[in-house]
Amino acid sequence: MDLMAQLRAFRPWNEQEERDQRALLRLLEHGQAPYGREDPAHWTASAWVASPDRSQVLMAYHNVYGSWAWLGGHADGERDLLSVALREVREESGLEEVRPLSRDLYSLEILTVDGHEKRGRYVSSHLHLNVTFLLEADPAAPVRCKPDENSLVGWFGLGEAVAASTEPWFQKRVYHKLNAKLAAFPPREP
Repeated sequence: MDLMAQLRAFRPWNEQEERDQRALLRLLEHGQAPYGREDPAHWTASAWVASPDRSQVLMAYHNVYGSWAWLGGHADGERDLLSVALREVREESGLEEVRPLSRDLYSLEILTVDGHEKRGRYVSSHLHLNVTFLLEADPAAPVRCKPDENSLVGWFGLGEAVAASTEPWFQKRVYHKLNAKLAAFPPREP
């Protein structure tokens, strides 16, 4: 299913998702939502990686933001954003076995990113047109950091994950929402 169809099929969970869904659809309809980083607003894909029993989620300590955060990254030309989310989780955590709980969009957000330095170069402020997928992995599997992006990777209880972030907007508007939505995905039997 292409992104336009995925966005149209998405059922918003709250007002933020409803408004962002409308904005993302408008951008796509007008050809203003690029898959590369060349424009100040571009597609990214994130993942909320849950344990099979749904009691834990995986986060990484993000070097640029100085905070624990979900995993994900830029589309960089790729139009299959689920593949982007899976690739980013594998790259950023070292997990080899991670699977989607659904191919549908789990969440969506338009995220502001302040200007910052990355790999010694300045990156201008921009917007991430972000879609999130719900993935599952085994918390007993080994993880490792990706030093050019994060300095730690670890599993957190649901409440601990929200508290670990130092970004109040993400705590309240993103991570709390992602955890609340987990109730619709029953734990997998061992």
